[in-house]
Amino acid sequence: DKMVKVCVLGAFGGIGQPLSLLLKINPHIDELSLYDLNDCHGISKDLSHINTKSTTSGFDKNTLKDALQGSNIVVIPAGMARKEGMTRDDLFKVNANIIKTLCLHIGQTCSENVKVLIISNPVNCLVPVAIETFRKLGKLHPENIMGITTLDIVRAETFLREHLRELNNDDIDPLDHDVISVVGGHSGTTIVPIIPDKNIIKLLGSSRYKQLVHRIQFGGDEVIKAKKSSGSATLSMAYAASEFISTILLSMTHGTGIRSKEQKYRYLPAYVYLPGLKNGAQLKRHLKQVAHLDVNYFAVPLKFKNGSISELDPTILTKLSQEEIELLRAAMEPLQINIKKGEKFVQNTAKM
Repeated sequence: DKMVKVCVLGAFGGIGQPLSLLLKINPHIDELSLYDLNDCHGISKDLSHINTKSTTSGFDKNTLKDALQGSNIVVIPAGMARKEGMTRDDLFKVNANIIKTLCLHIGQTCSENVKVLIISNPVNCLVPVAIETFRKLGKLHPENIMGITTLDIVRAETFLREHLRELNNDDIDPLDHDVISVVGGHSGTTIVPIIPDKNIIKLLGSSRYKQLVHRIQFGGDEVIKAKKSSGSATLSMAYAASEFISTILLSMTHGTGIRSKEQKYRYLPAYVYLPGLKNGAQLKRHLKQVAHLDVNYFAVPLKFKNGSISELDPTILTKLSQEEIELLRAAMEPLQINIKKGEKFVQNTAKM
C-alpha cells in the first residue's frame, strides 16, 4: 500500500478546522499536513491526540513548501468567506490571488500527479484560475484539478428528503443512486438540480418542485442569515468536502471512486475543465445543443481511477424534463461570465 499524504491549505479557518478533523478520522490517510497563514501547530497537536493511524503536522506562512512536499492530495479551503450583502464577486479578487499563489507553489513543489481540490469561492471563477495558472507553468493535468461542489448534492438530498417526509413517502431514498444530482456551477442559478426519475417531479407537484430548486440554489444564504452574517456554511461544507475526498481516496486505494451507501453506487459530480477530459467534447456539444451556449467548465458526475478523473459521465444530461432544460439554459450565461472572469484574471496578472 502506498502512503497517502493530504495537505489542507487554509486549515485554520471555519471550513479548514472541521475538515481537518474529518480527514484525521479517515482510514485511507497516512499523513495530514495542515497549513495556514496562522500557525497550525496547535490544531495539529490537538488532532494528533486522536487515536487514528494518520500522523499530523502543522505549518505556518513561512513553511508552505514543507507543508506541500510529497502531498498526493492538496485541498484548498483558504480564502475569505462570504458575508451578507457581499456578492461572490466581491470575494473574487481576494480569493483569486490566493488560489493563483497557492497553485504556483503546488506546481513548483508537488509531483505532476498531485490532486488539487478547490473549495474557496467563487468556485465557478477560481477553478479556471487554477487551470490557467498550471497551464502557464506548463504543468496542466485537468484530470487532477476539481472544484468541490458536493455541498449542492448534500443539500439537494437533505431538502428532497424533507419534502418526501411531508408527503409521507418513505419509498424514495434521496441517497439512492440517481434519485437527485446537481450539475452546472456552484452559485445561485448556475446550480442545476436534476431528478432523473421524472415521476418524482410529478409527485412533488409544481410549487414544491420550484421551492426545492430555489432552496438548493440559494441554500447558502439561509446559513449566512441564520449565523447573522458572522459566517457562511462551514460545517456542512467541511462534511461535503470530506465525502468527496473519500471518493478520491477510495479510488486511490481500491481503484474506483464510488461512494457506496449500502452498496448503492453513485458517482459524485465536481466542477471541472471539460476540454481536457474523456467525454468532455461530447458533453460540450450536448450542452451547446440543449442550452445554446458553449462553456469549458461544468460540474458533472465523474468516474475516477487512482484518484484522477478517468471520464465524465454525461448520461445525466440525456434525460432532462422541460423544467430542467430551462434551468440549464438559465445557468449557462452567468456560468460563462464567471469562467471568463477567472481566465482573464490570470492573463491580466503580471507575467509569471
